[in-house]
Amino acid sequence: MTESERAGDQASTENTGDAPAVDTPPKRKSAFGDPDASLLEQMGGVRGLVYSSIPILTFVPVNGFWGLTVAIWAALGVAVAMLMWSLLRRENPQPAISGFIGVAIGVLIAWRTGDAKGYFLYGIITQAVYGGAFALSALVRWPLVGVIWGLIDGRGMAWRRNPPARRWYAIATWIWAGLFAIRAVLQYALYLNDEVNWLGAARIAMGWPLALVAFAATIWAVRRAMAHENEPAAARDASDE
Repeated sequence: MTESERAGDQASTENTGDAPAVDTPPKRKSAFGDPDASLLEQMGGVRGLVYSSIPILTFVPVNGFWGLTVAIWAALGVAVAMLMWSLLRRENPQPAISGFIGVAIGVLIAWRTGDAKGYFLYGIITQAVYGGAFALSALVRWPLVGVIWGLIDGRGMAWRRNPPARRWYAIATWIWAGLFAIRAVLQYALYLNDEVNWLGAARIAMGWPLALVAFAATIWAVRRAMAHENEPAAARDASDE
């Protein structure tokens, strides 16, 4: 065998060999893409529920028995204790920090107004602002659920060029707008009637339970939007006709 023939055989062997395996990064799980995660886990787990509920469960009865000043210090003390506990255990402090900020603003308003119902005013205003923002985003065809999910999932705003996907994101956005509006309207009615005890009950009852329902509906709508995003352009155009 000549040198040229041996070189040709070597080249043929190299060309027919298996290509080197390329390691692919593990697929990132998301709140909407992990079927094994419960809704409560996807929304921050039991800790988020505890951090949002305990200060209210402290403030309302303490105010009823010992007055506003003691209730203010009791709610602040509980919020600080939960924050310190989270830091000492080296857990994600975000739920505790958010809870502490909300409590601090609430007790500040209550202290400034001299009325226990002021503790709930910040939450009512926040719900109204959120509801207005979500409704406005849907009206101008930039539904916030789509914007937020596009940033989380890394797909950007390509979904806006897909009318069926945009409609599903708008549905999810209107669900949240309705939730925030219901909370704001009903709690403001209790606020006007000085129903402090019922305000506390409404804050808890209309908090996580309703949010879980809205979150489940959001997952349902977002998955349908993503199905339209993943389908071929020809099938998408046919479904629009």
